Amino acid sequence: MAHLHDEKIKELEEKAQAIRESIIEMLLSAGSGHTAGPLDMTDIFTLLYFHVLKHNPQDPSWVDRDRLVLSNGHICPVLYATMAHAGYFPQEELKTLRKFGSRLQGHPHREYLPFLETSSGPLGSGLSQSIGMALAERMDYGKTSSKFFYCLMSDGEFDEGQTWEAVLQAGKEKLHNLIAIIDRNNIQIDGYTEDIMPLEPFRGKLENFNWHVIEVGGHDFGAVNSAIEEGKAVFDKPTAIIAHTIPGKGIEFMERRFEWHGNPPGKGPEDVYKKNEQGDQALKELRTLWGRIKSEHE
Repeated sequence: MAHLHDEKIKELEEKAQAIRESIIEMLLSAGSGHTAGPLDMTDIFTLLYFHVLKHNPQDPSWVDRDRLVLSNGHICPVLYATMAHAGYFPQEELKTLRKFGSRLQGHPHREYLPFLETSSGPLGSGLSQSIGMALAERMDYGKTSSKFFYCLMSDGEFDEGQTWEAVLQAGKEKLHNLIAIIDRNNIQIDGYTEDIMPLEPFRGKLENFNWHVIEVGGHDFGAVNSAIEEGKAVFDKPTAIIAHTIPGKGIEFMERRFEWHGNPPGKGPEDVYKKNEQGDQALKELRTLWGRIKSEHE
């Protein structure tokens, strides 16, 4: 993984803003879908696809590619948008999200989009899938493999018993090539995580199950990149990166509000903007922020 220099960070920041704009546009076209999670994970997906991952959009089945498993499949707009911007399929196709006959289902479906690594939707299954892949890699290649398996997860799915069974299994197997990146945005569809099913002390729980744990700000490209590099240097246990994010990142009237977990612009709370104004205002905020970012870089 190449060093993340200042010019590259600027490039990633601008790319992330373009991806956020695509997310809002596709949600508006669909009239349904999740908003807060895709926006808060955009920086991490941008870093992965444009700096970290070994992958090839022109050869999606390249045998030596890293594997990315999206466990919390409901945030798939950020996966689709990032993959389109990376060149896996035309960006125009993003407007087909959740429509009949579309390859871009409301949860990722490998039958329709074969260069996805897995189908996902039921929360809690992604880590188990990732463990299976990592164990199969060990069986085939021993510990000489250079592949890494990245599992993108939500904090809310740690309400699921299967998730903790998988945490135990990965710790037992000492899967050094498994890196879980957990979106610690503190919300889920019914409210705030610490009200519904408290996770804290979250880090300590994972460490007690034999994981190497790193906590970072999820919107700091340099910090997340350093955490991934640190995780790749650990050879006797899996790594969990707890990424503290702001749900709805980039759109002020959505930020930190659980009400935007499962609502697209046009169907969210009306205490700030009426439903028919929400899409335009969301895009306006993103474009204004993008403009500020670009001017800071000039």
